[in-house]
Amino acid sequence: MDTSTTNGNEKVQICSSEFVVAVRDTLNVIRGKWKLPIIGSLCYGKKRFKDLENDIPKITPRMLSKELKELELNSIVTRTVYDTTPVTVEYELTPSGRKIRELLDAMVKWGLQHREAVMSTE
Repeated sequence: MDTSTTNGNEKVQICSSEFVVAVRDTLNVIRGKWKLPIIGSLCYGKKRFKDLENDIPKITPRMLSKELKELELNSIVTRTVYDTTPVTVEYELTPSGRKIRELLDAMVKWGLQHREAVMSTE
């Protein structure tokens, strides 16, 4: 591993156990098939449950509900209930959740580059 400190992660690079813990913490929050698509959808603003369901193909209402609860417990998503008839519920990213956008952008960039490299070798 590169031991330089040019990327601002001095504490992480000095101690490999810190690196492992940080990666594990990140993966614990975003692991699973549906969390990143949910976060990705919420990067574009507040959404109601049905909007999220429509944005994410093949997710079931039960799974969406479960994943939103986990994201809320991890302080990635906030759930706001409005006293309307019928009741309106909106989900949005917390400040910490919005920071995941940087991670998503890096993953998309890497994924596109990787796909191109793999496809060019076939």
